Formats: sequence, structure tokens, C-alpha cells
Amino acid sequence: MLPLLRHARYVLSGNLVTGLAFGLFALFLFAAILGPALAPYNPLQSNAAMALKPPSAAHWFGTDQLGRDIFSRVLVATRLDLTIAFASVVLAFFLGALSGVAAGYFGGWTDRVVGRLADTIMAFPLFVLAMGIVAALGNEVINIVIATAIINFPLYARVARAEANVRRDAGFVEAARLSGNGEGRVLLGHILPNIMPIMMVQMSLTMGYAILNAAGLSFIGLGVRPPAAEWGIMVAEGANFIQSGEWWIALFPGLALMLAVFCFNLLGDGLRDIIDPRMRT
Repeated sequence: MLPLLRHARYVLSGNLVTGLAFGLFALFLFAAILGPALAPYNPLQSNAAMALKPPSAAHWFGTDQLGRDIFSRVLVATRLDLTIAFASVVLAFFLGALSGVAAGYFGGWTDRVVGRLADTIMAFPLFVLAMGIVAALGNEVINIVIATAIINFPLYARVARAEANVRRDAGFVEAARLSGNGEGRVLLGHILPNIMPIMMVQMSLTMGYAILNAAGLSFIGLGVRPPAAEWGIMVAEGANFIQSGEWWIALFPGLALMLAVFCFNLLGDGLRDIIDPRMRT
């Protein structure tokens, strides 16, 4: 553990972009954990007398059409958006990585079944498929997580299949077999850990995509329901006021959304450099 921590510190100190990404991630994580406690106003409390006020010392990001403090809403929305993204990515990873590793390692009918399932999902426009799933199941948070995990499944399955296919005849796998390990132990104890660096990069990239997907569903009315504080809902509400000059309603939640996606896109390379054993030689 200590060598890994020293290597992580070396990577973060030697790459400013990676350090910035991890700094942003820490900031978003802090906001997700403590945001509701730190919010200066109740994010759901309306105040008609303060409606559509521009940014000021009292309201850093201004107020919306109902007089709600936008800074408080953006802060509180961080927990919901990151929770949806994290849950969907973890679900997609377990489904896609395990099935993809099995397909690449065993081949045969397992490979054909997983491959055709991934091809079927990829045949649809992915956001349209997510819309259909949420519309059919109902726009609850759990259904948004399921829909996002399903459309991300082919990405994990294909990457895991390709990596397992390359490594199934590697020397360390043959050595594990000769040592008496069963196929399941070889698969989960030797092949899966060796493809984790590239899977971590994939998880980081799809975190950003999952946040965009959840916000997009909310923007068109199929995601989280108002009056919940969620970045996509806030951007959708603010879009109606841009032409009349109330730019701050959409700008600040949109900026938070952009920074979150930017953060996770940059985070992938740093995670690869930290986790990959070959980078520690």
C-alpha cells in the first residue's frame, strides 16, 4: 500500500493536469458529501420577492424564477448527480467487465452470446435507448441508473473481451493453470486484475458520460422530477430565461456539469498511471 501511495504522489506531483483533475474530483466529492450541510439556503424553498435576482453577495449565483438560491441548488445537486453516475458505472462495470472477460477467456458460445447482446444494444442510438427504457420503467432514480448502465454495457464488455482474449494464453495464465488453479480462479484472480488499469480509465470516462446522460434525461423531462435540485433540470429551467437576460439561471449549473465531465475525462489517464504495475517500474 505504501509503495502505491508514494507512486500516486509522484504521479500527481509530476503532472499538473492530473493533479488538477484529482483536485476537481476532491472538490466534487467534498460537495457531494457535505453540500446539503453547507448550503446557505434551503434549495427547495421559494421566495417570490427574490425571484430572478442576479448574482450578489447574498446570493452568489443569483436566484431562479421561484426565488430559490441557485448556489445552494447547484451544491446540493452534486450529490444526486454523482450518485446516479457512480451507481450506473459500477453496475455497468460488474455486468460488462465480468461478461466480457468470460467471453474473451472461454470463447465459443459465451463469446457469441455476449457479442450479440452488445451489438444489439449498440444498434440503437444510445441516448434514445435510454429515453425508451426510462419512459417504459418510469422516471425514478433507480431506473435512470439502470438505463445508463445498459447503454454503457457494450463499452465495458468489448474492452474486457479484447483484453482477456489477448491474455488468456499468456505465460502467467499458463503458470496459474499449472499451479492447480481452476478456471474461475484464473479468470477472477489473474486475468481480471491485469485488465483493471484500462477498465479504470473506461470507468472514469463513462462517469462523465453518465453525468451527461442523467442531465440530458432531466433536461427533456424524463429524468429526475422537479423540484429536486439536479443540474439538468436547472439548465432546462434556465434555458427559458436566457433571451430575457437572466443568464445566470442556466450558466452556473451548466458550468458545474461541464467541470464534472472535464474532471472525469482527465482523471482516467491519472488513474491508469497510478494503478498500472508497469508504470511503477
